[in-house]
Amino acid sequence: MAAFCLAASGTYLLNDAWDVASDRRHPRKRHRPVAAGTVPTVTAYLGGSLLLAASVATATLGNRALLACVVGYIGLTLAYTVWLKGVAICDITAVAGCHVLRAVAGAAAVGVPTSRWFLLAVSLGALLVVAGKREAELTNHGPGETRAALRHYTPAFLTQLRTMASAALIVTYCLWALEEHEHATELGAEAASIVPFIMVVMRLNLLISQGRGEEPEELPLRDRPLQLGLAALAGLLLWGVYGG
Repeated sequence: MAAFCLAASGTYLLNDAWDVASDRRHPRKRHRPVAAGTVPTVTAYLGGSLLLAASVATATLGNRALLACVVGYIGLTLAYTVWLKGVAICDITAVAGCHVLRAVAGAAAVGVPTSRWFLLAVSLGALLVVAGKREAELTNHGPGETRAALRHYTPAFLTQLRTMASAALIVTYCLWALEEHEHATELGAEAASIVPFIMVVMRLNLLISQGRGEEPEELPLRDRPLQLGLAALAGLLLWGVYGG
């Protein structure tokens, strides 16, 4: 996955260079290297471009599916940086799509086919996380100058979007977990995993409603109930796969 790491690093550099003016007005983003002036904007543009070129070159060493994922990710991220981030709905869809491409790329790299359940769950989970991030940004900073798309959103809409994604995600997971699996144990570990899964989704929604979803990647590192729920979920899934 070196190709995807290079692609992600490159697009982040380009995004920070493109958004340097708005990032300097943000209470947290202003401390990023480019916004803080530690890394010159020109250097960020040059370094990001080189990393993207290296990512495509590295991806050509793998299979075509991985190359397609890397190129698609770069294209979608650049479109988001230049244009889509200021367009309501499109910005959420683009970020969620990038998360889905990351997951699909992981499967492509090891040659594992992606099931419809996997794609549905990852897509809905990504939509939930991104909608929660926008909701937290709107709650914490208001529709100011830190993100153009926030001017078009309302708390009620983002809450409704998050609720819709959560409900669809839970239904999708339940349908998958209640199917008969080749490696399912007699105790039905997949079915039992529904309980911690729903609890994780509910906990995530609670944290978002408290305004703590602006940095979703940090929530599993800081919230103990979420950690316990994820551990229980992972344990039951591993039991279901390998216990039999």
